[in-house]
Amino acid sequence: MIYNNMDYSGMKVLIMGLGLHGGGLESARYLFRHGALLTVTDLRDEKILAMSIEQLEASCAGMSGNAPIRYVLGRHEIDDFRNADMVIKNPGVRPDSPYLQAARHIETDIGLFLAAIGGNAAVGEAPVRLITVTGSKGKSSVSSALHWVLKESDKRSYLGGNITVSPLTFLDELQNGDTVVLELSSWQLGDLRGRTREDGSALLKPNAAVLTAIMPDHLDRYGTMEAYVSDKRIIYQGQDRDDITVAGDDRWGRSFLAESKARPLVYSNNSLPQNVSGGWIDADSGKSFARLCNWTVKDADGSRPVNGEIAEIVPVKPLVPGSHQKQNLLAAGLALYGLGMDPQQIRKGLGSFPGVEHRLELFLEARGIAFYNDSAATIPEAAAAAVEALGADGRLILITGGTDKNLDFSPFAKVAGKAKAVILLAGTGSDKLRSLLGGAGISCLGPFDVLENATNAALELAASGDRVCLSPGCASFGMFLNEFDRGRKWKETITRLVG
Repeated sequence: MIYNNMDYSGMKVLIMGLGLHGGGLESARYLFRHGALLTVTDLRDEKILAMSIEQLEASCAGMSGNAPIRYVLGRHEIDDFRNADMVIKNPGVRPDSPYLQAARHIETDIGLFLAAIGGNAAVGEAPVRLITVTGSKGKSSVSSALHWVLKESDKRSYLGGNITVSPLTFLDELQNGDTVVLELSSWQLGDLRGRTREDGSALLKPNAAVLTAIMPDHLDRYGTMEAYVSDKRIIYQGQDRDDITVAGDDRWGRSFLAESKARPLVYSNNSLPQNVSGGWIDADSGKSFARLCNWTVKDADGSRPVNGEIAEIVPVKPLVPGSHQKQNLLAAGLALYGLGMDPQQIRKGLGSFPGVEHRLELFLEARGIAFYNDSAATIPEAAAAAVEALGADGRLILITGGTDKNLDFSPFAKVAGKAKAVILLAGTGSDKLRSLLGGAGISCLGPFDVLENATNAALELAASGDRVCLSPGCASFGMFLNEFDRGRKWKETITRLVG
């Protein structure tokens, strides 16, 4: 508990968005525990938020000296924002919200966490090591793989952030020497822009920053790729030469590595020049290699130089399919290797990594059919990757589509013909997609506005040896609360109808 020494006694704090997945809830718990006078406001009503409210009240019950929590639900009141000493915002709220414009001081759960762990390490001991991950797709897989390998190697590690676990949930448990892995969305990073500590240093200064594949996303909010990527760049802007930045060998990745002041590590599908530190996948053998040039790693035994040795850090056949997944594991392995972990430990840990829920998740095999949940594929390129991973032999039945985010669906349309069948869920994205598929001569069923109807259509077509996968390539809004709700309902529907 060495880090949990912040005091918010008597401070009037407004929680903007209690939410359904822990961000607002954990901020409320944390601040209430530290003496804040809380008001919780959310556009959702009491019925939708019933579980979150119940959890908050239960965790705060019995704490003496705190005033009861005040709730303003189904609406926001502008005076609450004007009168609060601090407003805790949900990352999904746009910064130009008129309510936020009225606030005096705005914070997030990530900001609270970073403020708590900064500068409070016990004298003479190593502080918490921070690894952060962002990108358009693959960030949850990379974050989870990092955490998995550390835990499998008997290291104390904690995982939080955009992966639906607020880091405030484990703040009380942190000890010096622990590793924290944070998955950060562009919105969460945008909320940290320009944030500094009292000494002028950046609030966000990770020991290692990993950037996964950058693809068009959230253009309905950002308008341009440059604006979207600008928030991604914040992940490494507080780093220096004691830190590491890991990025891909593409246009965006090269720009990140050129701009970052940290030591660069590049991951690629092609072998790297002799003087370049990073990793690559050998096309012939499928093996993944890493090399550090003129590098000094720091581990439990101290500092040691590494120069040019080639290490194999990712197994040839990971448990989760797809070339994109192997790239994700390579990025994770490079970060750990650059921080001093033994390459054999890295390869062993990555070899047993089971993947992440909602990301090409094989959750059921029945009637000779394999059922996958790829609900986290919220952009067309991610759905295209699912087709490439599962549909090469023409045995894939794909359920796809949903709400558009002002994205280009042509990357998906180019590969959709590899699927045995394409079934659409209702939504504005499906309207665009159906037109593209039709123009390419690819037939599809739907769109269906009831998930069970789409599922039954898939089951009627599926035969032993086929794979049935939900990979929407779209946002979930309209039919579902969010992508996680969509994935859970897909698994529940399949299990009920088949299992």
